[in-house]
Amino acid sequence: MDFALTPRCLEYREKLLAFMDEMIYPNEELYEEQLREAGNPHAQPPIMEELKKEARKRGLWNLFQPHKEWGPGLTNAEYAPLAEILGRSSIASESCNCNAPDTGNMEVLTMFGTPEQQDLWLRPLLEGEIRSAFAMTEPAVASSDATNISLSIERDGDHYVLNGRKWWTSNAFHPNTKILIVMGKTDPKAAPHQQQSQILVPIDTPGVTLKRNLTVFGYIDQEGHAETIFDNVRVPVSNLIANEGDGFMISQARLGPGRIHHCMRTIGAAERALEMLCQRALSRTTFGKRVAERSNIQDWIAEARIDLEMIRLLTMKTAWLMDTVGNKGARTEIAAIKVAAPVMALKIIDRAIQVHGAGGISQDFPLARMYAHIRSLRLADGPDEVHKMIIARVELRKYDPSFRTDGVSAVASGGSRS
Repeated sequence: MDFALTPRCLEYREKLLAFMDEMIYPNEELYEEQLREAGNPHAQPPIMEELKKEARKRGLWNLFQPHKEWGPGLTNAEYAPLAEILGRSSIASESCNCNAPDTGNMEVLTMFGTPEQQDLWLRPLLEGEIRSAFAMTEPAVASSDATNISLSIERDGDHYVLNGRKWWTSNAFHPNTKILIVMGKTDPKAAPHQQQSQILVPIDTPGVTLKRNLTVFGYIDQEGHAETIFDNVRVPVSNLIANEGDGFMISQARLGPGRIHHCMRTIGAAERALEMLCQRALSRTTFGKRVAERSNIQDWIAEARIDLEMIRLLTMKTAWLMDTVGNKGARTEIAAIKVAAPVMALKIIDRAIQVHGAGGISQDFPLARMYAHIRSLRLADGPDEVHKMIIARVELRKYDPSFRTDGVSAVASGGSRS
């Protein structure tokens, strides 16, 4: 394994660091100010469109896209250091058109979309003209098991009819969101992993209702997280992505890169929190000494650096594996980093909050919102427990290849593997 940054990665890194210093950090407060002045927590601050234009002008656009037809064609290992930089600010990813859930949705349309679907939705997404949302999670079932998804997608002539309820449809309230990718069941009688399908639903389709926004630890995120009602929603058969029964497979293809992107950005957030911790500890004096001189604070700083380096190395290994043996071959590492990165970041952010005192939990610093966002990543794209189950199952099968986690004995199941 060679994790040295390629010349192409170094070139983009240099340009991105300059963009962060010259455009992103100086405009973070303006972004928040414009959002407050709009009187709508889901409005698009005008500064964001200016940042997008500048990022595109500098060639910092669609950096996540591995397909040269649509982006710079960077490998996962090349994109990892760039995503880390983007993770240092909550407004950076959208500025470069590298924001979730659009990145995952664009990957789905790139891999599985028909030419018509790509013209209608992928191209505007790649241009940053529109945004999108992914409707999978449901309030009535444990959605960590995707086979529980119950929203119905029924064929009716030249249309599909959708009925059901979703929540945590992230990005649904963004004013530029025009399209939803919805996961539901087309055949409840099929094998468990062939029951689901994914379909494109324009957000203004009759019968689609954004019932309410869900807060994150009391925060109202600009993009919003909708509880979404689908009441006899009719869309053309041509809106189906791939084939009936391919929904679970599409989700697996979508979530692999999405999970590692989250982890890369999380490392960037943790790095910024550590910087804030050090700067605050050096600038505050208690009982005749700077806070930074306290041994427990020095322990926190040292532990943070150790943890960050370990997680970054695991992330780079995972990216390298995805590039060399594919997402399936890197499944265990993807699961591991998805658990490890948020836990590491939350520890560092929490200690940065502590060093900032009461200010750390206020809106005067980004730490409280940062903590709320990173904490949600322990649930997004699968809770920690599911990823740990995957890792444990791989380990146990080294000693018992027939081991299952669904309670069915190997004999009763004919020795097949889950």
